[in-house]
Amino acid sequence: MLNLKGEHIYLRAIEPKDIDFLYELENDTNIWEISGTVAPYSKHILELYLQNSYKDIYEAKQLRLCICNATGKVIGLIDLFNFDPVNKKVGLGVIVSKKEDRNKGIGTEALCLICDYVFNVLNLHQVYANVLESNSASVHLFEKLDFKAVGIKRDWIFSKGVFLNEILYQKINN
Repeated sequence: MLNLKGEHIYLRAIEPKDIDFLYELENDTNIWEISGTVAPYSKHILELYLQNSYKDIYEAKQLRLCICNATGKVIGLIDLFNFDPVNKKVGLGVIVSKKEDRNKGIGTEALCLICDYVFNVLNLHQVYANVLESNSASVHLFEKLDFKAVGIKRDWIFSKGVFLNEILYQKINN
């Protein structure tokens, strides 16, 4: 049976009440380089997104879940994107929004829960993630969870006047 609840966090669907959290996160220019965002989001656009977030992953080809702490406070997001059921793969992204919540095992627990979902519910063969080479915390996180670096995309992201490399990680369910 699927359980999206860990020891310290749980994952749940995004709800209309999350609009302020989404608005703050999506408009945080400090994370735009990892999200590919180049312009601010209005609350109206985010409300439209929420109206369509009921679609399942087979229809929308993506799934965004809130990472919540034990008290129910939303502390991050985890995304599945480019869902490809034919080739049995999906992309993965994760963000813990506040610096004070990072490096406390939240990302580890969230990734373990979502990988269990990907492999045991969606029955996929692999999950992949794109991580900036300079993001040592994320590099450590994915490698700790047995994601394998399979390539480096050189000069992939242009940010603050310099090109950054991005590592492609894969976790294959054997």
